[in-house]
Amino acid sequence: MSSGHDSSPLVRPYAMTGGRTRARYQLAIEALVSTTPRGRNGGFGLMPEHQRICDLCVEVKSLAEIAALMRMPLGVARVMVGDMAEAGLIAVHQSNTTEGKPDLALLERVLIGLRNL
Repeated sequence: MSSGHDSSPLVRPYAMTGGRTRARYQLAIEALVSTTPRGRNGGFGLMPEHQRICDLCVEVKSLAEIAALMRMPLGVARVMVGDMAEAGLIAVHQSNTTEGKPDLALLERVLIGLRNL
């Protein structure tokens, strides 16, 4: 029996990404995302998920935080954020890495943010 209140998304993740499972370019889980002026002003005509990401990223968020707050798989968030960056709606700030390893201080901030969710 159904309670009439389904917590699953109305749009399946593959529909949000056009069936793609990989982003057009590599985005690290700790990459920071912020909304651009175009993203703040371009609300009309955006998919609701894109608008929500723009709203969330007025304050800088990591890719991991976006996925968690949107309750979507990380891969879907990567594809959507990549598409939005290409459209100029958001800016992606990749972390500096040392010897191929992400900055430890940044990872600690991401972990604290995720714990606070």
